[in-house]
Amino acid sequence: MTVQLVTPEGMFQPVPYHHVAIGTGSKHVHVAGQIARDADANRIAPGDLTGQLAHALRNTARGLAGAGATFADVVRLRFFVARWKPEQMDAFLAGIDEVTDELGIPRPLPPLSVIGVDYLFEPDVLVEVEAYAVLD
Repeated sequence: MTVQLVTPEGMFQPVPYHHVAIGTGSKHVHVAGQIARDADANRIAPGDLTGQLAHALRNTARGLAGAGATFADVVRLRFFVARWKPEQMDAFLAGIDEVTDELGIPRPLPPLSVIGVDYLFEPDVLVEVEAYAVLD
């Protein structure tokens, strides 16, 4: 196994992710920010954070698969959320929960950051997902 997810004793808990990922492979996979669009750039999700996040994660899985990786190989996730407010956390986690089994996303999640931004590249885009994976 090229990725080991851990949370060392004394680190802040409870959180739905591990604080540390250890990657031992030599092939690094970086998936650029994915949003809720299909291959023709058409919107494929409802306008809410939960739906957009679920579809953005599906696109992230496609990017990983294109490099021979899965979410089990991910050492870090980064989420950019437009107009982020802490009260959106339930909707955010619901988007992840919607596709966890479908996409084989490990629980607890790999290390992650949720970064609030004023806006993303188009006004209707609420979330963008980046993934970093390590393979042998």
